[in-house]
Amino acid sequence: MRTKSHSFLRFSFLTALGAFTALSLPTLILAAEEEAAEVYTPSMYATFWALVPPIIAIALALITKEVYSSLFVGIVVGALFYSNFNLENTINKVFSGGIVASLTDSYNLGILVFLVILGTMVALMNKAGGSAAFGRWASEHIKTRAGAQLATVLLGVLIFIDDYFNCLTVGSVMRPVTDKHNISRAKLSYLIDATAAPVCIIAPISSWAAAVSGFVEGEDGLSLFVKAIPYNYYALLTILMMVIMILLRVEYGTMATHEINAIKGDIYTTPERPYANAGSDSEGNPKGTVLDLLIPIISVVICCVIGMIYTGGFFSGENFVTAFSNSDASVGLALGSFFGLVITVVIYLIRRVLPFRECMSCLPDGFKSMVPAILILTFAWTLKGMTDGLGAKEFVAAMMSSASAGLASFLPAIIFLVACLLSFATGTSWGTFGILIPIALAVFPDPSNPLCIISVSACMAGAVCGDHCSPISDTTIMASAGGQCDHLNHVSTQLPYAVTCAAISFVTYIVAGYVKSPWISLVSGALMLLIVVLILRARTGNIEKKAATQP
Repeated sequence: MRTKSHSFLRFSFLTALGAFTALSLPTLILAAEEEAAEVYTPSMYATFWALVPPIIAIALALITKEVYSSLFVGIVVGALFYSNFNLENTINKVFSGGIVASLTDSYNLGILVFLVILGTMVALMNKAGGSAAFGRWASEHIKTRAGAQLATVLLGVLIFIDDYFNCLTVGSVMRPVTDKHNISRAKLSYLIDATAAPVCIIAPISSWAAAVSGFVEGEDGLSLFVKAIPYNYYALLTILMMVIMILLRVEYGTMATHEINAIKGDIYTTPERPYANAGSDSEGNPKGTVLDLLIPIISVVICCVIGMIYTGGFFSGENFVTAFSNSDASVGLALGSFFGLVITVVIYLIRRVLPFRECMSCLPDGFKSMVPAILILTFAWTLKGMTDGLGAKEFVAAMMSSASAGLASFLPAIIFLVACLLSFATGTSWGTFGILIPIALAVFPDPSNPLCIISVSACMAGAVCGDHCSPISDTTIMASAGGQCDHLNHVSTQLPYAVTCAAISFVTYIVAGYVKSPWISLVSGALMLLIVVLILRARTGNIEKKAATQP
């Protein structure tokens, strides 16, 4: 009996072992394959070729005026470089290792959820009549085009928590007001974009401050961030430039054409209007009140703040600042927007503004309104993954490290320029922070050294500038969605304004590197900006008078 029992136990053990081995073998093989994939290095790794795919995508987008195919061509070129021109591996890299990987990334997915929910919130506000009611209220209190633009800027400055949230919230609230005052969708998108990242990068309590703090190893990242705020010339001068140009009624470049057409009644100018059928803000419940717009906005703001500090450990004992610094913006915004949506629906039902069935019908409407932004974001994320796989960061880091010796006081201006180009080519400001801030701290290791603070600020300012200009930047895409403007119209009209401010910021960083005073250099930059705008006004004239004189 014992023998049979032992035999049975031995047989059971061997059977279990064999089954375990059989089940484990595929996992071990996959692990080995993954390990092999991790050590694979393309032949073009960390060379200038790593920047070619985004350059091709950007050039094609600007030439063809078609962003989807341009981004896809850039992705294919990146996959060809990565796979050493092997056709099968290229196809796998484009789809399984590219588009599918970007869509299944947890951070990206959280942002997409946040996008869809905010699109739903906008549809809810429209259907409840809140947006139309706010438009009626604003028409009584905001009498001029300049007033509508200044109100947009003010709201953008107040919503400093996150650039994604800023773009879509400001757009949904101010779009009825700017439409009523015949402000072009291109100008609205510019105002949104110029008060998104530039405001977040000078706000100590924001997702951007948290990101920058995370890249400063061994130092108090938030303290360094605060010290760098007065030196963040691109952000500060961009906000100042908006206000001056609105007050002086100055427009130039292609934006002038859009604004002249808008004053005459065409707020789009070009035939491409991907959001024109997303739903009219004037439709909805005629009994809607401004409260029906404030409830969703306030609910989402509060819930998003709570969601972000929750992901940072606030309810586990961390203080507010630490929790915000450690927050996961993707998860926090997704959680916050979801609970904001729930609160809005419940209050709408209690107030009998909308029946439950109509509230739920806003879900597909919100998704459809965000399809253009989702498509462009997906391609932009995929393209960024290609440049990362080709070692774009390593190439720029090596180039900067070899060029940093002996530059000293001129280095902040060089860092600003490199950050602009890198962020423009890759479409990511946070990735640019991660590359250049450690380099700046390695060159100036003493955080009390003014050049250290100026250089870190130059990294942030340049990253925001490149992000502001780039057609593949997620913030630029969000601003197009928030203003419901054709994406390439937004890029082409915004670019001259951003480049003007960037040139002045570059000179200001040269001054700052020598005088090492934030206020002297900031005042000099502000004076240069004022002189440039006055020159532009002398050449272009008052945009409203110009529109009135044209047939």
